[in-house]
Amino acid sequence: MAFRIPGIRRATSFSASKGTNVPKGYLAVYVGDKMKRFVIPISYLSQPSFQELLFQVEEEFGYDHPTGGLTIPCSEDEFQNLTSELSGQ
Repeated sequence: MAFRIPGIRRATSFSASKGTNVPKGYLAVYVGDKMKRFVIPISYLSQPSFQELLFQVEEEFGYDHPTGGLTIPCSEDEFQNLTSELSGQ
């Protein structure tokens, strides 16, 4: 079952990781064990709940992200729950 969350876009393939297909004002992130790529609005970066998630990212990965993009160490479901809350604000 698929559903759409306003403000978040999911890349159709991992091969798009070269930084292409990211619209102005958005940021590509990689989420979960399968490293699924999402494109989120940069406005999320100023939200306290997203900043807490970024703090966890810093503690787990530091500034070395093997995909070349920002890696988020949470499940895909947790990430989608957070972004759905942020899109509703």
